[in-house]
Amino acid sequence: MTAIRVTDAEGRRIPGWQLVLRYLLLLAVLALTVGPFLWQLSTSLKGPHEDIFSSPPKFFPSEPTLDNYTRVADTIPVWDYALNSLKVATTNVVTNCVGAALAGYALARMRYRGRRAATLAFVLAMLVPVEGIIIAQFTTMRDLGLNNTLIAVLLPGCIGALNVLLMRNAFLGLPQEVEEAAYVDGANVWQRFLRIALPSVKGTLAVVAIFSFMGAWDDFLWPLIVLSDPQNFTLTIGLNYLHGTFANDERLVAAGTIIAVLPLIILFACLQRFFFRGVGEGAVKG
Repeated sequence: MTAIRVTDAEGRRIPGWQLVLRYLLLLAVLALTVGPFLWQLSTSLKGPHEDIFSSPPKFFPSEPTLDNYTRVADTIPVWDYALNSLKVATTNVVTNCVGAALAGYALARMRYRGRRAATLAFVLAMLVPVEGIIIAQFTTMRDLGLNNTLIAVLLPGCIGALNVLLMRNAFLGLPQEVEEAAYVDGANVWQRFLRIALPSVKGTLAVVAIFSFMGAWDDFLWPLIVLSDPQNFTLTIGLNYLHGTFANDERLVAAGTIIAVLPLIILFACLQRFFFRGVGEGAVKG
């Protein structure tokens, strides 16, 4: 019986104590990141007669129930709020993927005067804190007559500077020879963008989609400022009512939290294949 040899990326053997230490560190990080979510899930499934502050704490509910989720829907129109958030987040994904891809391609592959200045402008835009421009955004939406609408929630983040730079770097990694060959064959700039460049950066597009959805879905400050009609509230604003009025009902708050987080988990589960594939983008395939 031969012993299992564990090596690193360079082929060197990893001592047993180092391997154990690495796994212990990974388990500690996993507990810190996933533990709070699992505890909220456990709390949301506990009934009203089950003690959630017992010592030692009980992680698994003795009698799991979905009544807390029903109570959330009875307390606030949570599904209407979720639909508003879904509209904003989905539109935000589309505008960011389309706009960031077009801008990133123009910054990376096209030659024109002022290209470096345009790239620098996107970098500087990332350095401006949202709190510093939020008053200007509010007055702009008011002058346009868009306050208290979902369009006002969407517009400030419809194309993010970070997403543009991500797409630019992805397009820069593509071999120049491939596009030059297409240009010789008579392909115009739109054909080279749609048929050559864009299919090669699906991983980065998935990253942009996930970041855009998460940013729009989790946004709290801007919708709180620009929205005043409860019918237009997004999910984060609506769930804030649970934290205020029902702060002592931890089961209800936990159920609302799980409702807000679940779409993000589903989105990442659907796009993780493209998300991790972005590392190898730009390679020439035979």
